[in-house]
Amino acid sequence: MKSKQRYTVFLDKDGVINMDSPDYIKSWEEVVFIDGSLEAIRLLTQHDFQVFLITNQSMVNRGMVPLSDLEYMFSMMKQEILAAGGRLTDIFYCPHTPEDGCRCRKPLPGLIRQAQQAYPIDMEMSFMVGDSARDIECGLNAGCGKTILVLTGNGPQARTALAEKQIVPDHIAENLLDAAIWMTGSRKPA
Repeated sequence: MKSKQRYTVFLDKDGVINMDSPDYIKSWEEVVFIDGSLEAIRLLTQHDFQVFLITNQSMVNRGMVPLSDLEYMFSMMKQEILAAGGRLTDIFYCPHTPEDGCRCRKPLPGLIRQAQQAYPIDMEMSFMVGDSARDIECGLNAGCGKTILVLTGNGPQARTALAEKQIVPDHIAENLLDAAIWMTGSRKPA
């Protein structure tokens, strides 16, 4: 039997690791990492976190991007993260539109459930980090031990939307690096 990892973090992609766009991030050339996000993933990796990317990518089923382009983008992101000293354990994504009615699209917990089926994960020792209300709701729906809202991307709007729903994340962070420092108990680098 596989033993459970001590800590796991589920990260949203657009607006958390890289800049978001209302027109979607459709190619590797459009990926711009948010300041500190690569350092954050390195810090999490150094503290033995399993780091998963879980992301809605409806642009695939909308016919805006072929699946091969999305997979290339993920491959290049993993390489950049690795070059910066971090590691993504795996990537789980939902290619469906909201109208498709799938079970993997956040805020439903399907992507996290896929990760649980493939890896040893102690949900009480897991974190969900996102910049949208649906990310935080996904973490709650999946039973993550803690949820963290980052104020990059759609974070400010999500903060308002969550307050209206009376949902309070366990932590609100300026960005992914701030969140990683909070999760690992580390100090900000000099």
